Amino acid sequence: MRKRKTLQDLTIKDNFLFGAVMSVERNCKGFLEMVLGFPIAHVVVSREKSLVYHPEYKGVRLDIYAEDENHTHYNVEMQVRKKKALGKRSRYYHSQMVMELLANGEDYETLPETFVIFVCDFDPFEEHLYCYTFGNECRENTKVKLDDGSCTIFLSTKGENEEEVPPELVRFLKFVTADLEESEEDFQDELVKQFQETIRNIKTDRKMGERYMIFEEMLREEKQEGRIEATQEAVLDLLEDLGELPNGIRDRIARLEKLEDLKALHKIAARADSLRAFEENMEKYLQERENQE
Repeated sequence: MRKRKTLQDLTIKDNFLFGAVMSVERNCKGFLEMVLGFPIAHVVVSREKSLVYHPEYKGVRLDIYAEDENHTHYNVEMQVRKKKALGKRSRYYHSQMVMELLANGEDYETLPETFVIFVCDFDPFEEHLYCYTFGNECRENTKVKLDDGSCTIFLSTKGENEEEVPPELVRFLKFVTADLEESEEDFQDELVKQFQETIRNIKTDRKMGERYMIFEEMLREEKQEGRIEATQEAVLDLLEDLGELPNGIRDRIARLEKLEDLKALHKIAARADSLRAFEENMEKYLQERENQE
């Protein structure tokens, strides 16, 4: 069994620590200025949308939501492993920011610019770039811009074009990809030093330690729920090969909440040659389980 990480084991690419560090507004401001290349006078981080569990998103989200003095909105997320449909994920994040504003009565003309930034510890497009920036432009004439106010940026720790990007961005991304021991070295960079100082403070903060324990528990519960749903689907898939599945069996499986029981039913379904045989063996198994308890 893999050893669970403690707060002391985390580096900036661990979602919890990244979220905690970026929730400090001077860190978020420094990061955004480094990535975007223009000064920002003031940044407000929406803490109620960071480091919390969002049931409507079906999971724990540690996105950083921020707004600057020009009403520009930002969403920043750390990505350690490559996931499918990152482009559509970014589209969803843009739409979330815009829909919240429209719900508050904003007109289309007053909608702010939105930036979605992914910090990736992999190369999302396999082009060996440190930074990929996307906006909407005309296919027939790339000089014509849609000017819809949205921009998506993917930062990659696996870039190889150092001469084409600011040196501070390269230093920061080397800090991101560093292991625990390497991450404490001197990167000769003021923003990295600022992040390192914040990390040391977080790791000695008792409340942050408690918060991390709660976060870990939420993740475990989320993973367990995911395994239960996946096993339920696997059982139903096997049974549907045997014929039209009665609602009674479907509902019975949907009500089971123990992964152990669902794994047992999966084996029963795999051996069954008919729905009737499965139902009989299912009832027998569940009755035995009830008697044991």
